[in-house]
Amino acid sequence: MAGLRIDAVAPGSIADQLDVSTGDRLLAVNGRPLRDLIDYSYYAASEEDLLLEIEKPDGELWELEVERFAEEPLGLTFSPPVPAQCSNNCVFCFVHQLPKGLRKALYVKDEDYRLSFLNGNYVTLANLKNSALNRVIEQRLSPLYISVHATNPELREQLLGKKDIPHILDQLQQLAAANIAMHTQVVLCPGLNDGAELQRTVADLASLFPAVQSVAIVPLGLTAHRTKLPFLTAVDADYAAAFITVWQSEAEQLRKKLGKPFLFLADEFYLKAGVPFPPMRSYGDFPQFENGVGMVPLFIKEAAGVLRRARPLSPVRATVVTGGSAIGFVRDFVMQLAARCGIDIVPCVVKNRLFGASVTVSGLIVGNDIAEELAGQDVGSCLLVPDVMLKEGERVFLDDVSLEELERRLGCLVIPFDSTPGGFYRTLRSIKGGKVINPKTARKIREQRENRGLKLNTKNPF
Repeated sequence: MAGLRIDAVAPGSIADQLDVSTGDRLLAVNGRPLRDLIDYSYYAASEEDLLLEIEKPDGELWELEVERFAEEPLGLTFSPPVPAQCSNNCVFCFVHQLPKGLRKALYVKDEDYRLSFLNGNYVTLANLKNSALNRVIEQRLSPLYISVHATNPELREQLLGKKDIPHILDQLQQLAAANIAMHTQVVLCPGLNDGAELQRTVADLASLFPAVQSVAIVPLGLTAHRTKLPFLTAVDADYAAAFITVWQSEAEQLRKKLGKPFLFLADEFYLKAGVPFPPMRSYGDFPQFENGVGMVPLFIKEAAGVLRRARPLSPVRATVVTGGSAIGFVRDFVMQLAARCGIDIVPCVVKNRLFGASVTVSGLIVGNDIAEELAGQDVGSCLLVPDVMLKEGERVFLDDVSLEELERRLGCLVIPFDSTPGGFYRTLRSIKGGKVINPKTARKIREQRENRGLKLNTKNPF
């Protein structure tokens, strides 16, 4: 269907004053037909005087002339683009390793440069047509987040499971020449794209600095449901320790050469190896935070601040659940906070039965696993659940178990919290006498994070 459906109109806005309504369709701006939200943002932001072509639900066509101050918003809200589907067959693809019976949305693989620009989703560009590449350059869709994995063309085809794909270096060079900023990642598969191949990839990407602003190396994830797929070697403690020895030094050398942090190792390497994290200056402005780089160091720093300002609270006994990847840091913080506040909080690591024991991040813990882990146990007056375990904007886990169902199965109140040290402390302060002040308060706590519309991140330490 042509144009963009208007999902909401801000009260008192320009659009509201022009009688634009929810359900109308915006067909064109200044004679330029709209394909998606990006077209609207580009054309509507470029000029002060606008001619809007609107189609009403009954088919009536309106032309509206708008005079406004520079960058004054029209007050329109649209749905995000329907993601383009990925046609790659990556050997390490996590979606291919999911168990059956989950929500259909979890099996969808997106590969959409528009969502890379809008939301920070990583894309390979392997499916990008020249027309789309030209659009990125013309409309200045910057920054982009790009999965490189290897710059060796033959190896990259092997990793992506697809032949005759564009050479990634050619694409990156075109984007760099147009001053498009890029953040890149390498999903590390031992024996495939490490060693000399990784040296080549990092060197190629560093040669495109400052257009390529960062490179994150993250270990592949393997689940217990990896069947009828190519054999891959997991990153274990010994491998991670050896890898850090080489590549932390490489990262420091690149930082000195380029004048700012450029190469980043995912927190998971340090957690697996059990070695200290690099100093905070190594993370710069944390450009790869959402990729699991620097989350634990920031957690530790924020936890220290929370402990300094923590005060005694009303007595309470409760349980907080978490994944196993960062339990050492989480347990230390929870126990110290409990001591300072005079409360009894028990941290509980939930074994991931759905995805397999090797999957230890909190964001992939599901409701059934929590229920099974705590069955028959006295969890106290309430169970505290990091909101990173819940589907964004909803009160359900990845397996569609709701908070209310978990409450019924465990016989206690279940309270989600903003999965940061500060969010945890704020939730504890809301509990009085072993109970949440009232049900409305409990629901408010549940809704606070959801109403902010923050992106689900499965790699959060809590």
